[in-house]
Amino acid sequence: MRIGQGFDVHAFGPGDHVVLGGARIAHTRGIVAHSDGDVAIHALCDAILGALAMGDIGVHFPPTDARWRGADSRVLLRHVVGLMRQNGFTLGNADVTIVCELPKILPHAPAMRANLAADLDCGVDRISIKATTSEKLGFTGRGEGIAALAIALLQRT
Repeated sequence: MRIGQGFDVHAFGPGDHVVLGGARIAHTRGIVAHSDGDVAIHALCDAILGALAMGDIGVHFPPTDARWRGADSRVLLRHVVGLMRQNGFTLGNADVTIVCELPKILPHAPAMRANLAADLDCGVDRISIKATTSEKLGFTGRGEGIAALAIALLQRT
């Protein structure tokens, strides 16, 4: 078994939605990012890559590479899943925590879990999506951005 952890953060900017766990969520702001800015998937990719000891998403999908401009983060996750399989692992489970005051995450958690389970080719029972606020403290508390943490357990096939 291998375990990895990941973290990602993006600032809010102009827009009318955010993408989290592959789900488009209406919001009064958008995300400033090179890709779609899906912090949940970015943190999860980093957790899987960390468990594989293969660096982070910046190594595999550098923001200097125009191919990834506006990219759907689910494409990035599926690429990371391919690396996981090539290295002889499957996902044991993944736990993702999204940190923000808004948007509210709970109503969208089932769709996020379903998206991630589909991309990871596993049961929804292996994917946890949680949310917390930072009690109005720091950049997330002031509504300046959004963050996510993830942990992934990989098992040898």
